[in-house]
Amino acid sequence: MIIVGGTACVALVALLLPFATDAADTLPLLVALIYPLLDVALLLLVVGQTALRQRPFGRRTVTLFAAFVVLAIADGTLVASATSGSYQSGLLVELAWCLGFLLLADAACQPPAQQGGADTEPQGRPGAVPVIVAAAVALATLLPQQPTGIRLLVVAPAVVTLIAAGLRLVLALRQSQQLNEALRLSRTDDLTGLPNRRALNEAIAGQDSESGPGALLLLDLDGFKEINDTLGHAAGDAVLQALANRIGSLQQQALLVARLGGDEFAVLVTERDAVKLTEQALGLRDSIRKAIRVDGLEVCLDVSIGVAIGADHGTRASDLLRQADVAMYQAKAARAGVLVYDAERDDFSRERLRVAEELRRGIDDGEIVVWYQPKVDAQTGHPKGVEALVRWAHPTDGLLPPAAFLPAARRAGLMAALTRTVLARVVHDVTAWRAEGLVVSAAVNVSPAELLAPSVMADLFDMIHAAGLGAGALILEVTEDSFLADPQRAREVIEAIGRAGLEVAIDDYGTGFSSLSYLRDLPIQELKIDRSFVADILTNPRNEMIVTSTITLARGLGLRTVAEGVEDAAIAERLRDLGADVLQGYHFARPMPPVELRAWLADASAAAVTAR
Repeated sequence: MIIVGGTACVALVALLLPFATDAADTLPLLVALIYPLLDVALLLLVVGQTALRQRPFGRRTVTLFAAFVVLAIADGTLVASATSGSYQSGLLVELAWCLGFLLLADAACQPPAQQGGADTEPQGRPGAVPVIVAAAVALATLLPQQPTGIRLLVVAPAVVTLIAAGLRLVLALRQSQQLNEALRLSRTDDLTGLPNRRALNEAIAGQDSESGPGALLLLDLDGFKEINDTLGHAAGDAVLQALANRIGSLQQQALLVARLGGDEFAVLVTERDAVKLTEQALGLRDSIRKAIRVDGLEVCLDVSIGVAIGADHGTRASDLLRQADVAMYQAKAARAGVLVYDAERDDFSRERLRVAEELRRGIDDGEIVVWYQPKVDAQTGHPKGVEALVRWAHPTDGLLPPAAFLPAARRAGLMAALTRTVLARVVHDVTAWRAEGLVVSAAVNVSPAELLAPSVMADLFDMIHAAGLGAGALILEVTEDSFLADPQRAREVIEAIGRAGLEVAIDDYGTGFSSLSYLRDLPIQELKIDRSFVADILTNPRNEMIVTSTITLARGLGLRTVAEGVEDAAIAERLRDLGADVLQGYHFARPMPPVELRAWLADASAAAVTAR
């Protein structure tokens, strides 16, 4: 409204000023005035659309604006000639018409500019528009030698425009104050008055790599929930306010002290030395641990602090916050108080996320393969079975061992899919071997989570039934941890496995939570003595005693024993003397793919027969 009114005032003066001395309006003059008035009306339409953001301000709009200005000048010149009675256009007027119509055609042929694109009118100076328009209107009203009628015609819209401009300035000032207050509130924590997460992100983003934030200290209170639950949220808020004042007073040299939400605080500093940062964080921790009096009680809180150094790990807000958060949770889990971020200990790094995503794809694309390590009879050397060991045939990194991808599989929730894939391949291989006359059993490791998952075991039972495998074809190796989380569920699963014709072995026996009750009550057929007891059996009497007692216990319970990690002939001979039933290790064979295993089984069987 302001722009349109101001433009109208200036246009009226420009058009009517030449006729100010002639009060007699004739019909030809009125007819001639239609053309420039239409030009002005269209010009005002373009200006109004642009002011209301309904038309993007760009080259097309400028061309259209120029076309109507040129046409208004040409038509106005023709009207001026009409007052002398000649009503002749002349060469210049005709050239102006040609130019105006060419500009109209050019504007029509140009593609429309996109709102918000490069051609969009820049914003941020709304207060300048009313001032400029008000000045133009004032000049228009002060033009001399205007007759009363013409002056009234100009002054009326001018007064309205000036009033609108004044009101717009008042509104702009009020909006500016509201915007400043909203901006302050959006960057401030309501409870403590400290800057919030948004302000912290802006502070980090506003620093460059040379003079920017050296490090971020992320603080998380330990035991704060107990205060809320015991004393109420009002007391908890009082504690947070007191700690905010304490942290702020201690960190006066910091770039920023912020509350991120809940019981989390952050301190942005310029220091980059890990030792000095650790000392600073420890001093901050000691101060926070001092008692705070609230509701007549003295409460003491501990705090875990994670430190991320910008110079070493990048200064992006997202990077620093994530790394400090990882270090803080590591400090909390280890009860270390303060820890500096270490990429080697970051279980949530981009590289590990990449491995998890590639593993997900690899499972679907059939890149998971199974190798087998033979087990032999301790007395005769005859093959007694194999242990299935998973490998990942990575398309670029080659054959990867379990340690390279199993942690990623656990974190990404892929263990169930991986276990199903391995079980399916083992069932297929055992079925093929038995069809060829090789009666060999295969042992498969199953983690506690997958053992207790109904769907995984149900799928395995379906595979066994479809393949027609008999009793003893598969041995499921489970750890003692499988019986800790849900003993009753573990008992039901072990019994169901026995009913399905499968055997169960306790893997890594003696390294976890040992309870003789499950050996007595559950249908278990095998104990696997961990390699940590077998490797130095010849030099460590205590390990030899553990192996001996385990073999004696197993024999008394009717269980067979498998000693894994047999690396040389001397260890194998000693285990035979102690009465171990089955031996497994590099002394006999390394893990191998199914194709090589067939030949090895044939050779080992023939050698065992010859040795007799």
